[in-house]
Amino acid sequence: AGPMSLECLGNLLRITLSAEYFEDKYLSFAVVDQSGIAWELDEAMAARCGYTVTYSNWSSIEFRASAASCHSHLQKNVFTVTIQIKASHTPDMKNATSHLKSGSCHYGPWSSRELVCESNYMEVSVRKEVPQPIKDFIQDAPEDWTVVFPEAKAEEASIWQIVFHQPEEKKALLVSDAWSAGYGLNTTDTRVVLRIPHTAAQAQLVEDQGITFSMVRSSTFYKHRWMILMVDTTVACPVDGDDYTNKTITWTVPKYIPSLSAGATSFKDVLVEAGVGLHKLSAKEMASRKYVLLNDLNAITMKIPVGAEGGYYKTSVSNGQLGAKYTINLFLEHQWEDNKWGLTRHTIIKEIETPFEQTELVITNNSNMSTRLMNVTVGTFLPDVELVNLTIEGVTVAVPEAVQHGYIIHRTRYSNGSKAYIIQVPLDASSIKKEYLRDDMREYTLNVTLAFITHPSRETFTVPVITVSAVRDAVLPSVRGFCDGRNLHLIITHGNVDQNWLPFISDWHLTPEAAQKYNYSLRDNGTHLAVSVPFLSPHVNYEVFHTSGIKASLYLTLKDGITLANRREFSVSCRFSPSELIQCLPSGTVIITAIKVVGVADLDTSLLVLRDRECKPSLVTEKTATFKFSVNTCGTIRKFNSTALTYENEVLYFRPGNDTPVYRLKFVCSYAVNQAVNVRYESKKNPLPHVKPRFGFLALSLKLFKEKSYSEPYQESEYPVVKYLREALYFEVELLQPKDARLDLNLDDCWATNSQSRDSLPQWPILINGCENNKDSYRTVIHEVNYSRRVEFPQHLKRFEVRMLTFMQGSTLLQE
Repeated sequence: AGPMSLECLGNLLRITLSAEYFEDKYLSFAVVDQSGIAWELDEAMAARCGYTVTYSNWSSIEFRASAASCHSHLQKNVFTVTIQIKASHTPDMKNATSHLKSGSCHYGPWSSRELVCESNYMEVSVRKEVPQPIKDFIQDAPEDWTVVFPEAKAEEASIWQIVFHQPEEKKALLVSDAWSAGYGLNTTDTRVVLRIPHTAAQAQLVEDQGITFSMVRSSTFYKHRWMILMVDTTVACPVDGDDYTNKTITWTVPKYIPSLSAGATSFKDVLVEAGVGLHKLSAKEMASRKYVLLNDLNAITMKIPVGAEGGYYKTSVSNGQLGAKYTINLFLEHQWEDNKWGLTRHTIIKEIETPFEQTELVITNNSNMSTRLMNVTVGTFLPDVELVNLTIEGVTVAVPEAVQHGYIIHRTRYSNGSKAYIIQVPLDASSIKKEYLRDDMREYTLNVTLAFITHPSRETFTVPVITVSAVRDAVLPSVRGFCDGRNLHLIITHGNVDQNWLPFISDWHLTPEAAQKYNYSLRDNGTHLAVSVPFLSPHVNYEVFHTSGIKASLYLTLKDGITLANRREFSVSCRFSPSELIQCLPSGTVIITAIKVVGVADLDTSLLVLRDRECKPSLVTEKTATFKFSVNTCGTIRKFNSTALTYENEVLYFRPGNDTPVYRLKFVCSYAVNQAVNVRYESKKNPLPHVKPRFGFLALSLKLFKEKSYSEPYQESEYPVVKYLREALYFEVELLQPKDARLDLNLDDCWATNSQSRDSLPQWPILINGCENNKDSYRTVIHEVNYSRRVEFPQHLKRFEVRMLTFMQGSTLLQE
């Protein structure tokens, strides 16, 4: 069979192109004349010259040529047509392959008048008669006689002009003008042919028996040797007449159309034949297909059940919705005799299409979880549908590129020509959404939008594919908790569901920045999340308080990264020694940290006091309060026995207006009265330390603080600071750079002046050689600096307290 097959169908020749061979190729058609010249076809030339190219029946391509077409060679009732088809994979037709096909068909005998109603043109072919010469006819353009088709130049008889009969006027066109207007005219030894596109300006719409016809009334003048002869070249073709009710197509064609029967008074049916696809069907074949052909007195009617053999469904899109239309290409030939024309053959080709009907598309989830593969079948589709691209997570990719996103696409064909598309995606593909459900269940969601195109109409539509599969493969994170001497630790082993879960401690999102702020440790190496929190931390809960130990607990929650819903809760609890809260220094200084326990929810740690309620904490957090005092102050009770000297005090919390404490933490510091300590001593001559003087830069700061706790300095916006005489001023000098633990900051001389200039007079010494001024009635108090969260190197700071003073001269206040 090859890529092309040929059929002779009465006065038409049909060449059908193999859909498989020419699939996905761009085509161009040309007709080759007797001289071997290829005339490329476009829509206008095809309609003018008697050619039709159709794309139908699921992309099969048909070329049809009339027996009287422009370039056909007609000899003894045999017409020959040669076409050239070029096929290329690109629209610019580069590297095109050329295919030549020639066909000869016998057609005859010809009727006196032959009418053809094709899908893109109307054709009338009339036998030449030699009537009486037309008297008094004046030829006003003799030079136009030779302006005809190339095929007709050598003929003795050729068309000269055509006159269109319109209701308002008659319009005459010379051959060249008619050709330019899109009409086809040619002549042979025995016939005159006029071909009119359906879009012609001279076409009129007329109605007969309720059926609309496109009609052109015309007279064609041609020369025959020395005579000018005229023939009636009127043609009419039905425009409508098809109806669709109760799943049945009804096509009605009036038999004797007035415009084609003008002047005739008697009519006789000779032949009525019908069929599909230009193939005539016998009465038996029609009955087997449940076709009905009725030949009444005034009309011919065909009835076709929708879906019957001979027609086909094609995909249609309406407002983005997928649907289908049933299409059938009917064929009717009516021959009749009248007393004017003799025998007339009227051939009508009518493609009928039913209205759009929406179809439901089936999406089947065939996923096999044992192979961890999402497997979805989309379809079925008619053969005229093609998948062109996919939209995955907002990115549109062509079908060949989808494999880069983990998508495997198969097209499967069924015996009836329909097709379906199978989409396969591994569960582990990044575009598959994974969501933890419960227990060991995970939900996998495939969300992709498929874009299709129809051929040859090139309509587009999309199909969203969303399929969900639940799989028992969830691995939840697990935890191991432990404590060392001063920290609580949680080590979480990641599962396969917590990639986007967030760690929270008491509704506080634990980020690396937040952990650093509180001196916590947070490390994640991809497989494990390690959290370490010091025993004395604001996010540790203290639940039980006994002399045997303090139960401290750390609670960590993993929350969903999008919804913040709680997913998993972990905790670690450890018992710490009470000695972690107290330091009894040999110098007689006690540092005690009181903790807020779970049972007293409204406890404000800043209001904790010692027995002497004037003794308040020097460092306060949400859950702790730290006191630093001497054993001889703050209401401390001293007790003796034979071996030890003990000091007792308690941390108390009173609710406002109540003298009974709701919180009591009793603590004791014990010092041995007589204690012998063996110290190994070895004399060794060490070199004397020496200093190498060098010049360098030290960064220092001097700050004034609001309270003795040195927790809040005055800001720049608060200066100048107003104080009463003898009110305490708290100064701090800090070595900012370099941060070297081997360095000690020592203050030599400090003094006050009456102006901002440090060298102005008068001056009053505050520190002399690092010591307080003995001549001052209110001596400078030097405060000890201890390690804290703010103080990394206590030796880099010096703090002292000065009473507010002013400069006097006699009894006069000195001002700047």
